[in-house]
Amino acid sequence: MMMGAMTCFVLNDALVKHVSETLPSAQLIFLRGVIASVLVLLVARRTGALRQVRAVLQPRVALRSAVDACATMMYLLSLFHLPIANATAINLAAPLFMTVFAVLFLGERAGRARWAAVVLGFAGVLCIVQPSGDGFNAWALLCLLGTLFHATRDLMTRRIDPSVPSLIVTLATAVAVTLLAGCVSLASPWQPFGLRELGLLGAAAALLASGYLLLVQCMRSGEVSLTAPFRYTAVLIAVLLGHAVWDQVPNGWAWLGIALLVGSGLYMLHSERSRPQVAALDAQPE
Repeated sequence: MMMGAMTCFVLNDALVKHVSETLPSAQLIFLRGVIASVLVLLVARRTGALRQVRAVLQPRVALRSAVDACATMMYLLSLFHLPIANATAINLAAPLFMTVFAVLFLGERAGRARWAAVVLGFAGVLCIVQPSGDGFNAWALLCLLGTLFHATRDLMTRRIDPSVPSLIVTLATAVAVTLLAGCVSLASPWQPFGLRELGLLGAAAALLASGYLLLVQCMRSGEVSLTAPFRYTAVLIAVLLGHAVWDQVPNGWAWLGIALLVGSGLYMLHSERSRPQVAALDAQPE
């Protein structure tokens, strides 16, 4: 679910990046959010989850949505003033924060394998994006704050009442981001757009809504410290997409980073598969 969510988010970012060439960022985020909210609303109605729509007003659901909206705007605002490699590297530090938060606030036990996978994966991210020292400034601190908010959002997901459908949590998130983007878009004049832009934003909205739902489901059912390293899937998909669409060929450092990312994921999977066997051996009487 985490890998699927990251893939959806990267594909969504690629479409939004393309549309941003003709539309202001706040305007396109608002339009995308409106479409995403409508899509989630329709699915919630179809599945019967809409009967619990009042749950969006529950304090934990509403607070999580507000934190997510702030995190999104912080990241996007910093992205406009930072090299994309620097912003990506900072944003993908989230698994480190999530693992720390899971140990401190959720009582999870993150052994050496999980810590090693997180650190190894982050090293891989740095090799791929190769951030420059000149790009770290006050905007980088804002990006880091947004990353902390993203990690906090995912921690708060675990605190939401299990009886609240994940679709309702997803709907609350989509609406919160849309409302905040709409307010920001009022600060500058809107640009006209056609069916082509609307179609691309519709596809981006579908991917965004799917990513939201997968992420919520993952955070509610999986251990935070276990799933955190698989967030690095985003940079793998981005590299493949850059090669396929923009003919961007990774250099030697990037290939090393890809190897580290794949290695961290395989190491985590191998470690988790071996845990039940070790536990079973320990439980056998001597």
